[in-house]
Amino acid sequence: MSSPFLQPGQQKPQGVDWARLIPGGTPAFRSGKKPVRSVRPCPSEKVSLITTETAVRTESALTLLLPAPLQSRMAIHWFLSIAADFALVALNWLLIGALLVPLRVLFPHVQLFEYAAGAPFSLLGIAFLHASLITLMGYTEGLHAGSGDLRRQAGTIGKSVLWATTVLCFAYGLQGVPWATCGLFCGAGFLHFSALSIWRWQGTRLNRFMQWRGSVRNVLIVGAGGVGRRVASYLVGHPEAGRNLYGLLDNDRPLGNGVIGRVSDLARIARTGFVDEVILAAPQDRTMTVQVVREAQRLRLDVEIVPDLFGCRPAGAEIEQVGELPVITLHAERLPALSLVLKRVVDLMAAGLVLIALSPLLAAIAALIKLDSRGSVLYCAQRAGRKGRRFRCYKFRTMVRDADALKDSLRQNNERAGPFFKITDDPRITRLGRILRRYSLDELPQLWNVVKGDMSLVGPRPHPLDDVAGYEIEHLARLDVTPGITGLWQVTARRDPSFQRGMELDREYIRTWSLRSDLRILLRTLRVVVQGSGD
Repeated sequence: MSSPFLQPGQQKPQGVDWARLIPGGTPAFRSGKKPVRSVRPCPSEKVSLITTETAVRTESALTLLLPAPLQSRMAIHWFLSIAADFALVALNWLLIGALLVPLRVLFPHVQLFEYAAGAPFSLLGIAFLHASLITLMGYTEGLHAGSGDLRRQAGTIGKSVLWATTVLCFAYGLQGVPWATCGLFCGAGFLHFSALSIWRWQGTRLNRFMQWRGSVRNVLIVGAGGVGRRVASYLVGHPEAGRNLYGLLDNDRPLGNGVIGRVSDLARIARTGFVDEVILAAPQDRTMTVQVVREAQRLRLDVEIVPDLFGCRPAGAEIEQVGELPVITLHAERLPALSLVLKRVVDLMAAGLVLIALSPLLAAIAALIKLDSRGSVLYCAQRAGRKGRRFRCYKFRTMVRDADALKDSLRQNNERAGPFFKITDDPRITRLGRILRRYSLDELPQLWNVVKGDMSLVGPRPHPLDDVAGYEIEHLARLDVTPGITGLWQVTARRDPSFQRGMELDREYIRTWSLRSDLRILLRTLRVVVQGSGD
């Protein structure tokens, strides 16, 4: 099994660090010069117990204040599910309030329709309270855990709405509210149940349509027996769950039919396949299980186990469901989910505003390119994005029309070590192209890539596919995050010819990532652009 970007014969021994990089996994140095270093390998000595904590991490004040679900790897799914349910309940109450206005005119003596007359803010309060009670009850019942069983979800919704409405009626009844108001609450509860059930019924299509770009988790299953095949079948048949089956590992069954390697190949396959999660399917060999868990922890992968319960159902409720199968989490990497969402929001807003503000400049550059040389205004090339996904990267054309065809003939003049290609005074660059490159104006169309979600404002630069084909396996770690228009390498070692130095800086950026570091890099980028240090 090999990555589509790796050439045959490039594989290295598994002693090389192939661990998945977690954004912000290592805090940045507060003072002094930051040395570029590699992730320390897992200790080789044997231990009697499997540790569930990879390192002692300093938690920020924001992390301490966040609810536990927002600190998990399912934070985005949990947040969107809660927000959608809350919004539906609130909108239903606003609809009820709008209907009460004409009903009061038509039936002035009906006490039921007099609720919130002359006090619209009380209706907003009841909407907020009812939505909070329903979503809180739904959370305690596991409604937002991601199970695909619609019948079970409908039962949970009914229970949540029933108890929330009962509590609401009881609380308002103690305040002397007429019984007719309680009837209004019950009618609203029926409307909430219908809306939430229909929303879940349409959930499969909506999840596929609204699924976040690049949020699918690659899964590797250890064990190709009956349980492993059932898990694999569910993952293949339910892409809306956000998991993508990469393959199965098994020491006893022949390769093929989904089995892509042995347990000893875990590190190599996990790295080349950008695997996020390992599922142990009904393991029976304790030694092998311990080996897989330790190796997955060293590679910073989430580890889950599907036990063979011999037809019995577990009594506990703190178990994730993959279809009808219970999955127990043995180890999970903590991702900065909220910070990554904020990063995407900032990218989207900033890129959109800059595109609008610079639209006259973009039009002027496009006109000058057409006058300067023959060819298209934009240069569109395939680049490797997060997890190796290919996307079209946009730049203003700064070279002659057949520049790509001339690249191979100039490779003997390459001034960069490794697969990265760069030469001084490249003969393919046009007169206007030199000016655009000097002030990095040729990169401005990549703001559209940021809006689309292919790129971020800050991150490792996306490399051409032929450069990525020359990667060693450990170099693939820089593809664990979304590429950026600018990055740590661009503001610290832009003219350093060492390919390895650039790789180390990219890894350092990912390990020490934070929103504050992104802001510092953006400010330093502005200074570099104004100085005209591009080439």
